[in-house]
Amino acid sequence: MNVRMFLKAIFQTKFLKLSFKRLFFLFYISLGLFNKSNVISQPIINQNLDEESKISKRSFITKAVNKTGASVVTIDTQRFVKNNQLSRDSRILLDPYFERFFGLQLPPENRPQIEQSQGSGFIFGDGLVMTNAHVVNGSEKLIVGLSNGSKYKGKLIGLDLLTDLAVIKLKGKGPWPKAILGDSTSIEVGDWAIAVGNPYGLENTVTLGIISNLNRNVSQLGIYDKKFELIQTDAAINPGNSGGPLLNSKGEVIGINTLIRSGPGAGLSFAIPINKAKNIASQLIKNGKVMHPMIGINLIDENYFETNKSIVKVGYVVPNSPAAKSGILINDIILKVGKTNINSSSDVINEISNNGINKFINITLKRKNKIIKLNVKPTDITNLSK
Repeated sequence: MNVRMFLKAIFQTKFLKLSFKRLFFLFYISLGLFNKSNVISQPIINQNLDEESKISKRSFITKAVNKTGASVVTIDTQRFVKNNQLSRDSRILLDPYFERFFGLQLPPENRPQIEQSQGSGFIFGDGLVMTNAHVVNGSEKLIVGLSNGSKYKGKLIGLDLLTDLAVIKLKGKGPWPKAILGDSTSIEVGDWAIAVGNPYGLENTVTLGIISNLNRNVSQLGIYDKKFELIQTDAAINPGNSGGPLLNSKGEVIGINTLIRSGPGAGLSFAIPINKAKNIASQLIKNGKVMHPMIGINLIDENYFETNKSIVKVGYVVPNSPAAKSGILINDIILKVGKTNINSSSDVINEISNNGINKFINITLKRKNKIIKLNVKPTDITNLSK
């Protein structure tokens, strides 16, 4: 065999091998086209990564509500409202014995009426619900509805009208979805605020705003029968949202929705700071009531814009109160309570509350041009009316 024929044979062999490889490649591709399940069904991107991508695109509001939303409950209440406008036979008709014995019945317009109302709350412990006192006050029946549709009877553990807080115990077995409680002292004006509630039984109605004030005294809102400072926000709190949580951007509860401003200044909403609420709730759970140290004075904040100074003046002294017995007078200016310099009436309230009852506290006053120091022993507010 000459050289030319030898080279030709080698070339043909390589060509056949290359052709075979090409045919095999084309066959493999065609097989994939006809049998798509083997090729196309395999995801190019990992499913976990795709799911994480979807989660990362969710807003912080969605993430916050998902974290706490399941703990938000609807509270249905029933209370009996009696009508006392009775006929001239009212002495007989009011007596249940005579009513049963003689088969007498109250006229339709005088029969007790069942009043139903609704509010919100949230689960913060093992079967424990926190809400506003005005939501459950006077109720004879409590039904608590969870976000999953289940309903439970509720038992009132205790309420405190002065701070407008109440705790309910659910009659049922858990596990319960619990809200994550935050720290209301760590929030600042301008932080995000997310109000969640179930107005009219509508599950997890959410509104968004910012914190616009941290220490709004209720007396500035014309409320004089309550004792607390509020978080002010422009996140709308709808009717029925009372008792629901106010969340921060992390989904932690920083307050309890309690008030909305109507009329002038409408659009402002208010919430009880969660740190205050936790303290009140623990007392209600432990004792069924709350101690409120008082010395028996009404305070007036006076601001002088010319000098940018403010003073706290005594506006009224309750007769026979600790303040009256210690010698505090109307128009006295409070300079210091304990070791704290006083700039607002809330400073006075906080120091007296922290002091507790039956324990003396030093109060420094300015009366005309004199500086006076007095020792006062606070008492519980229930003792002031005695």
